This record gives sequence, C-alpha cells and structure tokens, in this order.
Amino acid sequence: MTRTKTSPRWRQTVVWLHAVSSVAWMSQALALVVLMSPALAHPGQAAAPTSMADRLDSVLLAPMANVSAFTGLLLAGATAWGYFRHWWVLTKFALTLIQLYAGIFLLSPALRESADTSTVTWPQIAGASLMASALSFQAWLSIAKPGKRTPWSPAAKPPTAPTWVFVAGVAAPAVDVPAGILAGYPLPALSLVTLIVLGLERRRRRRRAQPPTGRSPRSAPAASPPAT
Repeated sequence: MTRTKTSPRWRQTVVWLHAVSSVAWMSQALALVVLMSPALAHPGQAAAPTSMADRLDSVLLAPMANVSAFTGLLLAGATAWGYFRHWWVLTKFALTLIQLYAGIFLLSPALRESADTSTVTWPQIAGASLMASALSFQAWLSIAKPGKRTPWSPAAKPPTAPTWVFVAGVAAPAVDVPAGILAGYPLPALSLVTLIVLGLERRRRRRRAQPPTGRSPRSAPAASPPAT
C-alpha cells in the first residue's frame, strides 16, 4: 500500500485557523457578557447594547463559531486522532455540538428578541458566560490532551488525509464567511460539503489501512500418473 504524502504546511495552517477562530469565538462570547451586563443593570439604556450584541453575534460570533467547529471536525477526521479514538477529542466533539445547538437555537434568537424589545435577561448573560467557559475548557483539552484512548478504539491508526483535504479546510471558510456576511446570516454551505466529502474520503482511507486478509493459495491438483 502506497502512503499518501501530506503537506505539513497546509495541516499547520488548518491548526492555526482552528486556534484563531476558537479564540475569536470565545472573545466574542465574553463581549456579549460585557455588552449585556450594563443593559441588565440599567434597563432604560438597553437599546444600544442589545442592538450591538445582536450585531456582534450575527457578524462575528456566529461565523467564527462555524469556522472553529468546521476546522476542528476536519482536523479530527483528517488525522490519526479521529472522532472517537481519544476521550479528549470525543469530549471536545460533544461540547462543540452542544454549543452549536445552543448558539443557533437558543442564544441567537434570544439576542434578536432583546434587540427588538430592548430588554436583557439573566439567562442570556449566563448562556454567553457558559459558552466562553466551555471554550476555555476545550482550549485546555487541546493542550493537555488528558485521558487515554477509548475502549472501542481500533489498534491501527488511520492514515492522514491527503493535502487537498487541508487545502479545502482553508478554502471553505474563506468562501463561506464573506458569503454569510453578504447574505446577512451565517452560510457554511461549502464547509458542510467539505465535511461530507471528508467522511467519504475517510472511509476510503480506513479500508486501505486495513491489512489484507491472507488466504493460502490452493494447492494445484496432483498430476495423474502416466498411463502404462
């Protein structure tokens, strides 16, 4: 089996993009806390902070959250770490899905309602604070990598994906973020397509990494003795 060469530069670029977008996601969550806290203390002055918080969420926080989640999923699927091989990766994977759900279906609608009504509630501040705390914990997981491999993890490591996968990991956010800003809402279409293609490519790599099943060749039938 020929091993596919992977450019370390492109893989490192995806790692860098994941780190930068994760820090941006966490910092914007903290910015929401800073904006909404005075609005809760002074309801009569809540119009400007709630409008700014809604704008910050749609223009910066949501796109950075999409980039962070996309690059994290791509790095797990394109390298030997995998999604379910190590406890720390599995924990990050679960937290990312929970945060995306909370941000899309809970926090963002609440911020839009706050901007319309100029009111802030404690659950909104608590939600943004929990999001920032969870992202900080995920950063620690990435550095410390605690825990061992999961008990269902196969012994053989899957090979690293080819270079084009990491190139797509950089190109997809470069297209999706400007497209979302122009559309007025997050639009990670190319990122989703890339993850689907990565899933298919990952299956192919895992099949190629499996050792061939050895079958002993059948012995040739013995030649008939010559007729006398």
